[in-house]
Amino acid sequence: MAIGPVIETQRLILRPPLAEDFDGFCELMADETSAKFIGGVQPTEVVWRTLCVMAGAWTINGFSMFSVIEKETGRWVGRLGPWQPAGWPGTEVGWGLLTSAQGRGYALEGASAAMDFAVDILGWTEIIHCIDEKNTPSIKIAERLGSAYLRQVSAPPPHDGKQWDVYGQTADAWCARRKS
Repeated sequence: MAIGPVIETQRLILRPPLAEDFDGFCELMADETSAKFIGGVQPTEVVWRTLCVMAGAWTINGFSMFSVIEKETGRWVGRLGPWQPAGWPGTEVGWGLLTSAQGRGYALEGASAAMDFAVDILGWTEIIHCIDEKNTPSIKIAERLGSAYLRQVSAPPPHDGKQWDVYGQTADAWCARRKS
């Protein structure tokens, strides 16, 4: 049973991660393309810890990334949503999808719902996206969400030595965008 809300969009179900999502998490992190900008290819032991961290953050923080389930097939296709572990550069809504699920608008659709959740339920006043400067698809998604380049930050451990471009917007800007 998931600890946390279930959000439905037109094509997706967003819910807290469950043990049954482990194979999907492994597929995501075993593929060089899908894992490239979210920590790189990882062994199953590390993926298990990541799944447990994301699931456990729902208990500790009251929020975390959601598992993304394709409504039509019931297939796990990624993880996205609010993310702010200790030392993080801000209140982030991030995304990572299986290569087979990319290019379908799922990241935009799911991130929009997650940003609504972050503003309306969590009360966040700013939403950021930490993106590698070479990750052009994610930059385009951030911009389509209405986020703009804000600053560059040094990534916290365990991503030491990496620089991220931070895109973002205020909750007020997001709410104004929703109404238009």
